[in-house]
Amino acid sequence: MILDRLEKMPVGSFHYKLLMVTGLGWLFDSMDTGLISFVLPVLSKEWGLTPDQMGWIGSIGLVGMALGAVVSGTVADRIGRKKVFTMTVLMYAIATGMCALAWSYEALLFFRFLVGFGLGGELPVAATLMSEYAPAKLRGRFIVLLESFWGIGWLVAACIAYLLIPEFGWKMAFLIGSLPALYVFIIRLHMPESVRYLIAKKRISEAKAIILDLEKRLHVDSQPFDNELLPAEAGTAENEQAGPGALWSGKYIRRTIMLWLAWFGIVFSYYGIFMWLPSIVFQQGFAVVKTFEYVLIMTLAQLPGYYCAAWLVDVIGRKYTLSIFLLMSGVASYFFGNAGSSETLLLWGATMSFFNLGAWGVIYTYTPELYPTSMRALGSGWAAGFGRIGGMIAPALVGIMIGNQLGIDKVFMMFAAVFIVVSVVVLGMGVETRQKQLEDI
Repeated sequence: MILDRLEKMPVGSFHYKLLMVTGLGWLFDSMDTGLISFVLPVLSKEWGLTPDQMGWIGSIGLVGMALGAVVSGTVADRIGRKKVFTMTVLMYAIATGMCALAWSYEALLFFRFLVGFGLGGELPVAATLMSEYAPAKLRGRFIVLLESFWGIGWLVAACIAYLLIPEFGWKMAFLIGSLPALYVFIIRLHMPESVRYLIAKKRISEAKAIILDLEKRLHVDSQPFDNELLPAEAGTAENEQAGPGALWSGKYIRRTIMLWLAWFGIVFSYYGIFMWLPSIVFQQGFAVVKTFEYVLIMTLAQLPGYYCAAWLVDVIGRKYTLSIFLLMSGVASYFFGNAGSSETLLLWGATMSFFNLGAWGVIYTYTPELYPTSMRALGSGWAAGFGRIGGMIAPALVGIMIGNQLGIDKVFMMFAAVFIVVSVVVLGMGVETRQKQLEDI
């Protein structure tokens, strides 16, 4: 059978090249997200923006990400993962370059919306494609490693911000952010369409051709395929036009509720914490937050978090790893909000970054595994899109809490509570997918 031959392939150069190609897309996305946070203070001074206007520049990207995730996830199950991945990368690259040419505040908002739409659309589709090619025994590790490129992208953004913006201005940052437009040509050359998607669309001959090519590249002895459509492949072609309503049918209801709550909690906490972090800590009197060293420490703490999660997902499973990382994110958030010195601030801030970003890696692994091929990108896109609503709400809510003099400890107590509640939801409602073929989940 086609899928059996796909699963039995040894991990080799193809899998690592696919990881690099999709990972670079992740890196560029992260780099763009990081750049806007570094550009905002400079742009605010140059254009005389109010705090509300600055807030909208950040928020409009999240609105675009939510819509991009939903639309791209839906479309990717209809026209293919590779096409949507290519289009979304091209969209956000061009729109990022246009930000450098923005002639007004309104024009910048429009381009930032397009950037968010492309970015939000690329992430769940890339994770879906990678999950459909990675072998079951190492699938979790590959997806978390894919997510780790996000941390590297933030490091690149920080370097651009500190080395180039002071010398060349904020426009240079956006022009560099448009470089992924060239990357589209690499995608076209080195990324095949998903075999599982092709089978679901009954494009069996194309799927077989990819398998034969991969076996040749991986030096696997291969035999020609029979001409008939095997029952296992025929079965995956059903419900190929699944719509959003399918997410709320049968066994998928429980999975959808669990994933949407998990996504909402993770995105709510991430954007609520990290968009306000410099301002909050600086108000507390810890000037260290203004230094490059602090940004570097916080960002570097993400990478071991990813790699630890990448190992655990294939050892103790997705459900337990995600639940533990969410719980520990909550614990770290509580102590971070009650830090009394710069040393404890850095310790708990790095710990919070370690577990929070590790949880991101697991949720991107877990989500596409819980739906069949006919609705995998759809389910991933809608879950990510719903989660982005949390990213829109949290920064404003933190602002209200601070404005009402509730105190930093109360703010982080809220985030700790959200993390703990979501951890319990995942533990209680999740199903384990470790080392299972996607068709058996």
